[in-house]
Amino acid sequence: MSQTEQPQDHYAETAFRADAIPRQAPPPEKSVWGKLGSNFDIARLPWGHYVGVNPSEFEYEYSGGWYRDYEYMGAQDFHDFNHLNELRWSKFVDEDIGLVYRFFRFWFVFWTHLLSFIGPGGGKGGGWFVSAIGVFVLLLLLISAFLVNPDEPFPYDGLLVPLSFFLVCGVATVFKTLFEKHSIRFYKSNQNWSDDVAFCRRSGLVKSFQGNFPFYEFDAFIEMSADMKGNQYHTLKVRHRYPQFSKDKHSGLPLEFTFPTDTGSIAERYAMWDMLGRYMDVSQPLPDIPRLEPFRHLDPTTKAFDEAGKRGRPATYWRDLYAKASEQELKQWREEHRKVVDAAPWGSRPDLMAQSVPGYGGSYTAEPEDVNAYGRFPNKADRFVERAEAKDASPQNKRDGH
Repeated sequence: MSQTEQPQDHYAETAFRADAIPRQAPPPEKSVWGKLGSNFDIARLPWGHYVGVNPSEFEYEYSGGWYRDYEYMGAQDFHDFNHLNELRWSKFVDEDIGLVYRFFRFWFVFWTHLLSFIGPGGGKGGGWFVSAIGVFVLLLLLISAFLVNPDEPFPYDGLLVPLSFFLVCGVATVFKTLFEKHSIRFYKSNQNWSDDVAFCRRSGLVKSFQGNFPFYEFDAFIEMSADMKGNQYHTLKVRHRYPQFSKDKHSGLPLEFTFPTDTGSIAERYAMWDMLGRYMDVSQPLPDIPRLEPFRHLDPTTKAFDEAGKRGRPATYWRDLYAKASEQELKQWREEHRKVVDAAPWGSRPDLMAQSVPGYGGSYTAEPEDVNAYGRFPNKADRFVERAEAKDASPQNKRDGH
């Protein structure tokens, strides 16, 4: 980049900036189904005023989540293979494979992962439980044999039961390991993350099958659901504010995207929205997470930020860390980071969108004072706090704090 060249020159005019959100139309009146759906929304998350804390599953990913692929492919191929890079955050994957292969792959993955001795993240898998069942069956056979015929010789045939269980689980472990190691070759040529269903940073557009819409036309909600036992689940939904333009032609449902997180903490959902906002906001550098590190120099704002020494880390910080860290260390750091996420000041922040959308501040003006406590045990005694009035965004937005 030359000295006269500015980062904004590399972005489209439609690129999103939190300090330059245009005036928009008021949201339409909700239908009966829309009002019913709103009853499951416990909070609408504010725009701007970033906290700068990333969700734990992105801050410290499992090595198999990105580093193994990066090491195998190299930076260039990983850029195109990855669902998240400096250009777009894809929300749809298209696999160029047949239904027969999908069927057999599903059952192969199901049984090998179920019976493997190695579980997610290098922990203990289901194979240990299955093998324990085999040992238990052997003990029952031995007890029954000695009680019925105590003079009979030791039933060595009974040893085949646990040995068979161990053998099956051992084979499943080998196949699971081989699949995880070599499946990258297959996915590299057959799995394509779509550029047509994605949150696009440089253009500021959210692309979908229903059309392309500006990012600032979407709102984030924490949606609550419950199972038959009464257990509560919370999901981050990013929903188009103007469903009259983006409804699905077949289902009639409004356009929305789900951003799952790996814990029950509501604060993790806030962190996900915070990271998505910073990712789309071209006045901010890319979120400082492992998966995006290989592409930081390709994004103009991020490159200028790093070259000015504001990142405070080496260019290969995450790659060096993952090359040396064990899964146990990553798990420990992930748990420690979850405490940081839970302790972050997510509640009662001003909402910048209230300045740009008439009637926007008329609903969802308050949030639970303790968002995590409310998510676990909502009751009438919970204290709600009003959001402060939104002011200029630029001095209050924060970049990743480390």
